[in-house]
Amino acid sequence: MSDPLWTSEDIEAATGGQASAPFAVSGLSIDTRTLKPGDLFVALKDARDGHDFTTRAFEAGATGALVSRVADGRGPFLQVDDVLPAVEAMAVAARARSGAIRTAVTGSVGKTSVKEMLARIFRAAGPAHWPEKSFNNHWGVPLTLARMPAETQRAVFEIGMSTPGEIAPRSKLVRPHHALITKIAPAHLEGLGSVEGVAEEKAGIFVGLEAGGTVIVPEDDPFRDLLAERGRAACPTATVESFGVGEDATARLVEATSDGVASRFVVNVAGQRAVVSLNAVGEHWGVNAAAALLVATLTGISVVDAAEALSGFGPPPGRGTAETLALPGGGTFTLVDDAYNANPESMRAALSALAVRPAGRRLVALGEMLEIGGGSAAAHAGLAEPILASEAKIAFLSGAGMAPLNEALNGRIETRFEAGADGLFEMVKKVLTNGDILLIKGSNASGMGKLADALREWAAVESVMETGAQTERDGRG
Repeated sequence: MSDPLWTSEDIEAATGGQASAPFAVSGLSIDTRTLKPGDLFVALKDARDGHDFTTRAFEAGATGALVSRVADGRGPFLQVDDVLPAVEAMAVAARARSGAIRTAVTGSVGKTSVKEMLARIFRAAGPAHWPEKSFNNHWGVPLTLARMPAETQRAVFEIGMSTPGEIAPRSKLVRPHHALITKIAPAHLEGLGSVEGVAEEKAGIFVGLEAGGTVIVPEDDPFRDLLAERGRAACPTATVESFGVGEDATARLVEATSDGVASRFVVNVAGQRAVVSLNAVGEHWGVNAAAALLVATLTGISVVDAAEALSGFGPPPGRGTAETLALPGGGTFTLVDDAYNANPESMRAALSALAVRPAGRRLVALGEMLEIGGGSAAAHAGLAEPILASEAKIAFLSGAGMAPLNEALNGRIETRFEAGADGLFEMVKKVLTNGDILLIKGSNASGMGKLADALREWAAVESVMETGAQTERDGRG
């Protein structure tokens, strides 16, 4: 039997809280819907107050609950003054008791994908730790760190932001040995004011670097030198490495080929050649792979072993996954679901990848890009040329922000415009034909993910109905 992740005595020592009775837990959960037997239920206050769900947590198998006030349920409870600072204290204690090599990743695009790539490589090399989903905010980062087992050898943390000043404190909490920025792009401009402001905020990831750590920057980014300068200022003993396609990149993508479904990338990492095959399309995936291979070598994994572990990787859900779905009356279409989020940079990358998909009629369903500031109209209209270059035949556009793009495409390709994503479903399903490739993308709040889900549900129903009809025909025969 493995050692517990936390005992009540450990939590008391870390937080200064007091347990109503001794207990031990194997995990931490903030959601009773996904809680596993043996977990500590953490009663955070966010959109809802976790204290209202303690009874349900114990019914689901929790062996303890971290609370700031008396709550319902049989217990045991460990009471602290404030739950979130207590989780942060547990995170510091978890970091201190582990000898793990810690990597922190941020960026305007690609950070979740690079995090998932590193998690895959690290798992193949020994005990590893990584965040669930995109646990990258003010509670996600400390929760991930507090979940880290003492025996972890390598860990990766994703750090994001929604308002200014969030990244540096999370970096100080993680204290990474390696800190990587994937790319700077126009995102969260309403809070940060400019792309330069985005770069300065993302550079906060270097603030917590351990002495002698590594600053990792995107070689081909216009802010490459600024980021490197900020990294050196934050940690004067750090070394600076880079990744990309430029000649000076430490990890350089030197070759990319694709059959429209999968891709083969050749990467040179500090003079060592590696070949990676991914179930993804687009050069940006090769750049992401270069970043992951670079970090892997810095943690002591050979580039050959890292490339072997990474091969076969596919995009995380909602970030470019491709799936074949059934059509009524027979035939199929390919749904490329990149609906998790969007900014001008990621839109262009997704449209570029669409252009190299296998032969078939290409369609795009795009939701507006949010939080990109005063240049929103120009940024949306600027997607016209990438859409035309992708050879899309119809553009379904959703949201007020897409009006300038609709105007820019007028008379050049067929467009359908709706105020909300819900209005696109009937339009899209009526035009889909056998062999079509449909790209869906938009900011998370634009609702484009719901369109992807609706199409999946529609296709699943059609598939079941067709199977039933075929069974009936076979029976009559």
